[in-house]
Amino acid sequence: MAKISVPTDQVFPTLQSNILVDGFHIVIDLERSHGSVMVDALTGKEYLDCYSYFASLPIGHNHPKMNDEAFRSSLMAAALSKPANSDVYSREFAGFVKTFRDIAVPPEFRYLFFIAGGALAVENAMKAAFDWKVQHNRARGIEGGGDTILHFREAFHGRSGYTLSVTNTEPVKTADFPKFDWPRISNPKLQFPVEDATVRAAEEQALGEIDEAFARNPTGIAGILIEPIQGEGGDNHFRPEFLQRLREIADERDALLIFDEVQTGMGVTGTMWAFQQLGVVPDLVAFGKKTQVCGVMSTNRIDEIEYNVFHVSSRINSTWGGNLVDMVRCARYLQIMREDGLVENAAVVGGVFKQGLEAVQADFPVVRNVRSRGLLLAFDLPDGASRDSLRQRCWDAGLATLTCGPRSLRFRPPLVFSEEDVAAAIGLLRSVLK
Repeated sequence: MAKISVPTDQVFPTLQSNILVDGFHIVIDLERSHGSVMVDALTGKEYLDCYSYFASLPIGHNHPKMNDEAFRSSLMAAALSKPANSDVYSREFAGFVKTFRDIAVPPEFRYLFFIAGGALAVENAMKAAFDWKVQHNRARGIEGGGDTILHFREAFHGRSGYTLSVTNTEPVKTADFPKFDWPRISNPKLQFPVEDATVRAAEEQALGEIDEAFARNPTGIAGILIEPIQGEGGDNHFRPEFLQRLREIADERDALLIFDEVQTGMGVTGTMWAFQQLGVVPDLVAFGKKTQVCGVMSTNRIDEIEYNVFHVSSRINSTWGGNLVDMVRCARYLQIMREDGLVENAAVVGGVFKQGLEAVQADFPVVRNVRSRGLLLAFDLPDGASRDSLRQRCWDAGLATLTCGPRSLRFRPPLVFSEEDVAAAIGLLRSVLK
């Protein structure tokens, strides 16, 4: 009686009578799914997983090293109750923080903050910037200001309070909810192959808009917020030089540079964090998805203000301070990623995958603008309807993929994806394109 489950054929009836069931209509078999393969418990059908729970599953399904007895003991200890990590401290919490610091946190980052949910990670990074900027202004004899976040078109940063004002992908996700009118900048995204003159013109336009925003509100902009690669907005890449210029502007204008790495972090791009390939170190990084627990990393720049949010009790906080089970799982994921060289694998196999997609692009004119960084891959179709049709045909053929932007198909495989998996994925894609 203690087992928490229902018969497989009752999953959809049970859920549909209680919640909006608008996801992918498979019943995931948590026991039989393996590696880069999802198994549907209803039909037994296997799917090559280029979805990975919206890019949140770093080491694939049922990795054998997750059977480690010591890890399982730690996981169960964390699972039987849910401690308030913000107020009482456990060996498991400290063990996670040590592992996260040792494996995932770059040396430039001094402070950590944990919370459940990527949107709340971004929101608390924004709050850290607001607090910092208001105190900066006050030290200069300026009251107020520090209440605005400069952000970019086609950004997705979440659907919580503050993040609603900076998310602008599909209107259904933000329409009719109250929002702030914060400066929204054109995003000078790359089209591949890159035409240098075109992208430079787009960057100049964006930089001009940024100058105008600061001129209109010189003491109001607390932070510059950007995804180093925009995910849901269309897998939009930027030149490293543009992101480096944002770093310079943030320094010149006394604003914090915030990178939302909820989707690009934790090894998928071929380095632990995307910014590590781009020649720029942000002041704040929001993380989530593959990290399981979400949160914020901060450099010492925040210490220009002595009593910042990382020093003052309850300025940013939550009851649980993240989920201890997620923390223990993340720590084990990180250990396996290091032992198995999975970040390096993402770089190598991602390169092979990109070559395969470029060959598909050469053979099928409807495929265009192939782009990637590590295992973060996408291409465009002529329009949204043809993209949606292809995505459905991929799923029907056993290739799990995702959409993004108005007409892009994206691939989010786990870090264990192999060259053999790439060959299978490309084969399935070719079969549905014919």
